[in-house]
Amino acid sequence: MRFILALLLRLLISRLRSNAGDDEIELLVARQQLAIYQRSVARPRLRLRDRLFWCWLSRLWSGWREVLVVVKPATVIAWRRRKFREYWAKLSGRPGPGRPPVSQEIQDLIRQMSSANVTWGSPRIRSELRTLGIAVAKSTVERYMVKRPKPASPTWRAFLANHVCCLASIDFFVVPTVRNRVLYVLVILAHLRRRVVHFAVTEHPTAAWTARQVTEAFPWDTAPRYMIRDRDGIYGDVFRGRVKAMGIEEVLIAPRSPWQSPYVERLIGSIRRDCLDHIVVLGERHLRRVLKSYLAYYHGARCHLALDGDAPEHREVQPPGMGKVIEFPEVGGLHHRYERRAA
Repeated sequence: MRFILALLLRLLISRLRSNAGDDEIELLVARQQLAIYQRSVARPRLRLRDRLFWCWLSRLWSGWREVLVVVKPATVIAWRRRKFREYWAKLSGRPGPGRPPVSQEIQDLIRQMSSANVTWGSPRIRSELRTLGIAVAKSTVERYMVKRPKPASPTWRAFLANHVCCLASIDFFVVPTVRNRVLYVLVILAHLRRRVVHFAVTEHPTAAWTARQVTEAFPWDTAPRYMIRDRDGIYGDVFRGRVKAMGIEEVLIAPRSPWQSPYVERLIGSIRRDCLDHIVVLGERHLRRVLKSYLAYYHGARCHLALDGDAPEHREVQPPGMGKVIEFPEVGGLHHRYERRAA
């Protein structure tokens, strides 16, 4: 490798001594020093006069591309085009591209109109400004209007909150027994006070049986306006006809969306966590007795966050002066109720 570099250097020196003059040697030395400078400086900063020089030289000399090493030729062409645009923009009398600026007074007036008239849109404000002798575009009005968040459509949670007094939910859950039988439990929950208005247990649920349970849950004129349920096939034609005859409007949740029926799902979860997960169900009669005991505790003693710590059946606040705190077992000792009793 050293031998090849030495040979190339000897050939270059011999050619310079024989053919090149002092001017060519001087040019070669200048270019070599410029190359060293470019390696030491990442990007040289050019001033306005440097740009003007190369723009002028590119118009007069065709060989300017071969000697240009500081920047790329495309950069010089971009300088020329920019100066061309600035020149003709100056001649046309416009300070820059785009629409003329809107005065601060008009901007403030647009903001004042949109703030004082919340129902006005940009076309209305634009027409009002036109009557005042101010001609602006619709997009200009939209640009300076007071931005307000777009009102969202009512959510499912808003529906549940707005109709809580006339809503009920119905759902099934299964309970295995000690003999590997599967029992179906139907619960109907009123949303207002989270009261379980009816529950029933069966081994073979049908649409007719389910419709009869709804009739027993809401006698006379106590039926709610809406009933939320899932899309289970157990709610057949007989059930739908009975509910419609009672004046109840069915609200079907989306497929695989139990969160849209949150209250009854929470009730079923509470029954499992507070009661059924701690006992072994012997049969249908045993399950009815356990659920009856738990629901009595649920309605009369269990506190609910949705009811601000109260129970579905209102519990009076007992001040310390009423006596000593007494503990009462509930649901076979799984839970306890606390009351103050005088000595």
